[in-house]
Amino acid sequence: MTKSSTKTRPNSATDDPFLWLEDRTGKETLDWVHRQNEITVDELQGDPSYQTYFQTALDLMTAEDNIAVGSALNRHVYNFWQDKTNVLGLWRRTAVASYKTEKPDWQTIIDFDSLSAKEGVKWVFSGANRLYPDFSRCLLSLSPDGGDASEMREFDIDSKSFVEGGFCAPASKSSFNWLDKDTVIVSAAFEEDEKTQSGYPRIVKLWQRGTRLEDATPIFEAQKQDLAAGGSLEFDGDKRHLLLSRTLDFFASHSFLRLPSGENRRIPLPEDVTDTVLFRDQLVFGVRSPWTAPDGTLCKPDGLYSLDFVGWIETNALGPVETVLAPADRVSIAGIARTRDRLFISLMDNVRGKVVACDRSGSGWSLHPVALPENGSVGISHAERFGSSVSFSFTDFLTPSSIIWSDDNAATLATVKSQPARFDASSLVSEQFEARSKDGTKIPYFVVRRRDQDGPVPTLLYGYGGFEVPLLPGYAGVRGQLWLEKGNAYVQANIRGGGEFGPNWHQAALKANRQNAFDDFVAVAQDLVKRGIAAPPTLGIQGGSNGGLLTGVSLTQHPELFGAVIIDVPLLDMLRYTELPPGASWMAEYGDPAKPEEAAWLAAYSPYQHVEPDTAYPPVLLTTSTADDRVHPGHARKMAARLQAAGHAKTLFFEETEGGHGGRGDRRPQAAQAAMKYVFLQRALTGVA
Repeated sequence: MTKSSTKTRPNSATDDPFLWLEDRTGKETLDWVHRQNEITVDELQGDPSYQTYFQTALDLMTAEDNIAVGSALNRHVYNFWQDKTNVLGLWRRTAVASYKTEKPDWQTIIDFDSLSAKEGVKWVFSGANRLYPDFSRCLLSLSPDGGDASEMREFDIDSKSFVEGGFCAPASKSSFNWLDKDTVIVSAAFEEDEKTQSGYPRIVKLWQRGTRLEDATPIFEAQKQDLAAGGSLEFDGDKRHLLLSRTLDFFASHSFLRLPSGENRRIPLPEDVTDTVLFRDQLVFGVRSPWTAPDGTLCKPDGLYSLDFVGWIETNALGPVETVLAPADRVSIAGIARTRDRLFISLMDNVRGKVVACDRSGSGWSLHPVALPENGSVGISHAERFGSSVSFSFTDFLTPSSIIWSDDNAATLATVKSQPARFDASSLVSEQFEARSKDGTKIPYFVVRRRDQDGPVPTLLYGYGGFEVPLLPGYAGVRGQLWLEKGNAYVQANIRGGGEFGPNWHQAALKANRQNAFDDFVAVAQDLVKRGIAAPPTLGIQGGSNGGLLTGVSLTQHPELFGAVIIDVPLLDMLRYTELPPGASWMAEYGDPAKPEEAAWLAAYSPYQHVEPDTAYPPVLLTTSTADDRVHPGHARKMAARLQAAGHAKTLFFEETEGGHGGRGDRRPQAAQAAMKYVFLQRALTGVA
């Protein structure tokens, strides 16, 4: 690649000609957004295939026979549901026995379309914290635009109405949990002095019914430079514990127990503790790096351990540490959950799922595999903390999702929901291969393609590689109909930085080692070409958020390898990402551009600073959302403007006005974006749609 000039590599805000595009809702900025959207809509929605693609995507996203995924609580199964009629969705519930039938008798709790029409705000459901023990009262979270900031209101489920004079708080990134029926634990982020530098809650307060929110009593504080503070009431049988947390960054935290005396006593575990849960007086935990407990037990990553939590409360001394699950090669912990009487561990074994059930008796821990389907993605769909119901999900690239249910702690299992097939998979095969990265590390990846493929075909390579997040096999009807059924291939890369093989796999691409993730992705692309699955002109790539950074770097470092690039809700200006809230929260992942040494490694790959005017880039589509309050839309805007200013005319940009980072809310804009992306790929990689 040709080296760029100083003019094309701004090193400070004063050198950046597109800094004005960081103004989220400024008139000049939004005028630019609207002009860009018009061009992209004309180009992609004007394609003859678009309307069919859009209708297919919308039909699949809103199909009446989609699985109603639910969680059980106090004899009911709760579900959030969207279809063509209920655009913003219904929060509803049914009896457990009814849920298992083909046509459950759902009772609507809240109709968000009706609520939005009544109040003139397109409310997006953001969750509800329900009050123990009857769970009829809840603290309801409502986002006005699909972003992370939400309004809170107290709601009565039995009467299906907001509580007059009840708890209520304006939209913010605060969080709310019940302490008791007259007290709410508020993790506050309303005023500037209540926020961390990342914009998340810094102070935890207790808010008494009938008093003003601003008069709530502070009980805990984090530091301004921390990521967040939080508080919640945790149950272990009949015992209740008020736990507080000071989250230092994404991977380090201090946890505290609030004692009846008012003391906040720190739980003496390492900062990088993970996968914690209270179960039968034991605190179960994992670690991200080796830790030797006071009794000499060596706790290793990818294992689970426990200590006597009640004994620690009584004596303030950490007793013996027991091993719940020993580490194993290429096996990592995907998550843990508990019912009242059993603990469940979700595992990934070479990126394939399994679940282990754990029991606790006087003699220690006993583990038993749960008899679930193999060689696919198995997850814990729900576990009833105050009961004995638990459900599991199963899927793979070619197998529609199903829900496997148990009312007796997984002693007996029954498949209660199965999604119908959305595409013809009879001619397709799912395979797992390995590529060798630049440093010799073997990188697994999955390929879904026609069994009789002979020669390169249009191929979509998807990746993420960050924040310990694994990419697992999963069924997608839209991808099946709009991509695979057309004879194209889909590839999912399990690169370093993700969580597929535990903390070490993630840490291998942290901070100064970030280039490893990018090299892994390129290695997979090169391996696809070597195997004849794709050729550079037929290979497209896609990633969102951190994955958008991945595809942005791939574009600027190896434009010759790809025929199309989709960059969704991305980070791209890594020299200014901490200036765009809440970017400061990710410094543990990427590094701090305010520190010269760390700025150097960020500058080495930051896509925005590496756009070259004299390099042949493939067609690019960047997407974002005005309402995205997690990754600022300025990243995608500036990158599109810079590419276009450098003469790269095949750069398209589209910004949705609502939906936030995850595109929540109305499914029609989601279907439209999906359709545009597949039109873009088909045109770029084949020349036709």
